[in-house]
Amino acid sequence: MNLFILGATGRVGRFILLNALKDKNNVTALVRDPEKLDNFLNDAHLTIVRGNVLNPEDIRGAIKNADVVISALNTDGTTTLSESMPQIIEEMQREGIKRIITIGTAGILNSREYVDLLRYASPESRRRSTRAAKEHHKVYDLLKQTNLNWTIVCPTALSEAEAEGEYRTTVDFLPENGRKISIKDTADFAYMQILNHTHIKARVGIAY
Repeated sequence: MNLFILGATGRVGRFILLNALKDKNNVTALVRDPEKLDNFLNDAHLTIVRGNVLNPEDIRGAIKNADVVISALNTDGTTTLSESMPQIIEEMQREGIKRIITIGTAGILNSREYVDLLRYASPESRRRSTRAAKEHHKVYDLLKQTNLNWTIVCPTALSEAEAEGEYRTTVDFLPENGRKISIKDTADFAYMQILNHTHIKARVGIAY
């Protein structure tokens, strides 16, 4: 398949990229700093494009011919995530691309204890800052308004541990008593959504 990956140099994005190349997919990665992908330079299936996700022309030039878009962009203390999504959506619609998988956060899942609240807006969340969750919430709201086949993978606290290969997922909620999930297992699950149509137009909580 032809994949367009955003955030390929990030914690989760890097492992999604590894999985995609391992399966011989053709991948285009739009990154600000191509040097961070030096280890992949010899892979014939990877095209690295230097650019900024906030620049519509950069997206337009890199997204062509993609079958699936994967966004593993993080918030980095900025509004890049929410500002870039309208441009991504516009270019997907321009090119007729329907499938997008994004990495979100467990904060934008429904609260189990407080009806009508998302986790980050309820006492259920243990995070002191809600800034990142608010960014992901904006992305969720934007995607809901489209006709795209979107899936938002919503991990709880990410760990650097090795992949366990077994984890729990729940649509719209964090799995009960979920406390953590590894970066690698999150990336594996997100990557598998490329051909999985079970979670179309859904947020999926993931945890051990």
